[in-house]
Amino acid sequence: MAPITRLPAPPRAPQRIDTHAQAIDAARALAAHYRPGAVARDRERRLPFDEIERHTASGLGTLTVPRSHGGPDLPLTTVVEVFEIISAADASLGQIPQNQFGVIALLRDFGSQDQQARFFADILAGHRIGNAGPEKGKRALTHNETRLHRKDGKLVLVGERFYSTGAAFAHWIPTRAADTEGRPVQVWVRRDAPGVRVEDDWLSFGQRTTSSGTVVFDHVIVEQANILPVWRFAETPGLTGPTSQLVQAAIDSGIAAMALDDAASFVRDKARPWMDSGVERAVDDPTIIHAYGALQADFHAAQAVLYEAAETIDRIARDPVTAESSAAASVAVAEAKILTTDIALAASEMLFDLAGSSATRAAHGLDMHWRNARVHTLHDPVRWKYHLVGNYALNGVLPARHQWN
Repeated sequence: MAPITRLPAPPRAPQRIDTHAQAIDAARALAAHYRPGAVARDRERRLPFDEIERHTASGLGTLTVPRSHGGPDLPLTTVVEVFEIISAADASLGQIPQNQFGVIALLRDFGSQDQQARFFADILAGHRIGNAGPEKGKRALTHNETRLHRKDGKLVLVGERFYSTGAAFAHWIPTRAADTEGRPVQVWVRRDAPGVRVEDDWLSFGQRTTSSGTVVFDHVIVEQANILPVWRFAETPGLTGPTSQLVQAAIDSGIAAMALDDAASFVRDKARPWMDSGVERAVDDPTIIHAYGALQADFHAAQAVLYEAAETIDRIARDPVTAESSAAASVAVAEAKILTTDIALAASEMLFDLAGSSATRAAHGLDMHWRNARVHTLHDPVRWKYHLVGNYALNGVLPARHQWN
């Protein structure tokens, strides 16, 4: 595939958001703009440069910037609701900003005072944060062939990454690498830096417009000030992992909400009743009513646990984070992730059982929900969330600290 040559527009100061109500209003306005074109963008795999510019301009990328650095420092309950609203309109557009919030959490946990001041100021000025994700291959996600080297007295970054959600639209692309001592670090690189190449090779059947493919770093010069010591993850309790996972769960909840909404609309307006039901409208079919009611109950249960997890992290963040409180946050989010994964898959699959064979017509684009749910819920294996929760509850084992917990 060819490199993506279009660069993001230069940063511009976004709208100021200070309250929960302002954030929700901004999210709903974006969702109203995003939803009508979601199926066409997915079908044509049209990269949403203009839509992402709208997101940045709205100010929603700044929500968790600390108040001490000029940000609104809004709670994660607000962040969850924002991601649900946008993901219910277009799950790809919900996913693209996710890394910005994980990176903000990482800066809070591991960034120096100078790094926090500089990068938080950039975010408030409209700089977008992308991601260059794990490397391809069969080794663990934490394995790094991407490395920092010294060449002619300068640090240079060499490597190739994949699963790089949002890199094409970003001003900064943070990536994991090994430093000159072999320790894992996060390196921040400008999207337009010489030697950076973003490939248009994300060809998944779901989340098709996230630009989550390859980023190549070909001897990119790096400043020491742009390196975060993520090797401290193992020894320093923090909330980076739970925060990142919470956003993932909110996206899945949004996918479920959109699938349920479209299922209800199709049953009301387009589906026909089964001949044995004895009713004139599909919406009066008792088996459909029962199945839809079960999905609604499961969705609201997942939402309740999701928001409880957000409240747990918000509460823990008020005090110095300990190994025990960091673990409690990870467990709370793992429980939410289990339930939002289940309802996203169930709602997007059951949609067709409720709506009938006519719902499978390509023109309706309803397959997009299941494809998005199936792809996005694979960001990390939910079977390990069950293991995390069970091992903690049975054996008192604290979860490993990393960005997936």
